[in-house]
Amino acid sequence: MRSMSKKIDAALKVLIKALEKHADAVGGSRISLKKAERASAKVQEAATVYAQVVYEKSGLESPLSLVALSSLDAETISSLSAERDKLSSTSKKK
Repeated sequence: MRSMSKKIDAALKVLIKALEKHADAVGGSRISLKKAERASAKVQEAATVYAQVVYEKSGLESPLSLVALSSLDAETISSLSAERDKLSSTSKKK
C-alpha cells in the first residue's frame, strides 16, 4: 500500500465504503428513494471529510469541489447530522 497520512487513509476508506453503499443502493433493479438519498448524503459527508483532511495536510483544494450537491429533505439531513454527531462523540470517548 502507498505511504500516506493516516487521516487521509482513514477518510479515503470511509469515502470508498460510502461510494460502494451508494452503488448498491442505486444499482439494483428496484431503487428505494430514501435509501438512495441517505447513501448520497453519506457520500457527500465522506467527500467533505476527505477534502478537509487533504486540505489540512497539503493545502490543496478538494478534487471533488466541482461535484454538484443535490438537495435532501430536512428530515434526512437532520437524521444524518444526528448520526454523524453521535458517531463523532463515540469515537472521541475512545
